[in-house]
Amino acid sequence: MSKLVFGCGYLGKRVATLWRGQGHQVHVVTRSRRHARQLRHEGLCPLVADVTRLETLAGLPSAETVLFAVGFDSKALMSLTEVYAGGVRNVLASMHAAADRFLYVSTTGVYGPADGTWVDEATPPNPIREGGKASLAAEQALGDNAVVLRLAGIYGPGRIPYLEKLRAGEPLATPKAGWLNLIHVDDAAEIVLAAEAWAAQQPPSAGPHTFCVSDGRPVVRRDYYREVARQIGAPAPTFVAPAPNSPATARASADKRIRTAKLTGLLQIQLRYPSYREGLAAILASA
Repeated sequence: MSKLVFGCGYLGKRVATLWRGQGHQVHVVTRSRRHARQLRHEGLCPLVADVTRLETLAGLPSAETVLFAVGFDSKALMSLTEVYAGGVRNVLASMHAAADRFLYVSTTGVYGPADGTWVDEATPPNPIREGGKASLAAEQALGDNAVVLRLAGIYGPGRIPYLEKLRAGEPLATPKAGWLNLIHVDDAAEIVLAAEAWAAQQPPSAGPHTFCVSDGRPVVRRDYYREVARQIGAPAPTFVAPAPNSPATARASADKRIRTAKLTGLLQIQLRYPSYREGLAAILASA
């Protein structure tokens, strides 16, 4: 079976590698010719194109499964809506034959402020930030064969916020209250494959299907950073209030807890890192 991946970055690259390891032909789309050469050396089939430019998507290969995991590059001078919603529409318009499955990596940012309550797939979206609004617009552009994966915060090797500040004992400019919802990148990649396998067993017109993707173990921000400090042998963290209009303040304002009963029930997922504690330990040990 052939796969087509848009966005071969932190998550998409891992998914592409897993598919390649299963013996599939994996086409990957990147805007960078240098990145394309690297991907070719790794056994993938790169295409140089830009999802925001319809003319570059001519000649896309057919694929049974498409994964849209495009990240946002602030240097590209494009809006989030152009990248996510516009990118999805361009890809769908450029496919000569519809894929059997279209997997879209969305975000739990499609939910608005929740005051610490639990949310799940049945919770009405109410995004307040641009990223959530753009992701929701992309979801609404998808067809019946789609699987929407609303991911919580992805962490993994090289992605532990404020790690060096914690090592140095410096105060963190982030709220200490509010809930964090997390998923290790390796677990997220395995969930993408599990969602694809599950979707392959569903009737063609039964979708789109939506899953909230998290480890299901929300943690208060203060406790998360305390655990990072403990694992690296640093002093307990101190906090200073970030600027009111900062991204850290905006993220903390959502204050929700993600319920994952549908994910674990239908996909039968066994996480390698069932909480942030195990995930942090593995990352820090390998580092």
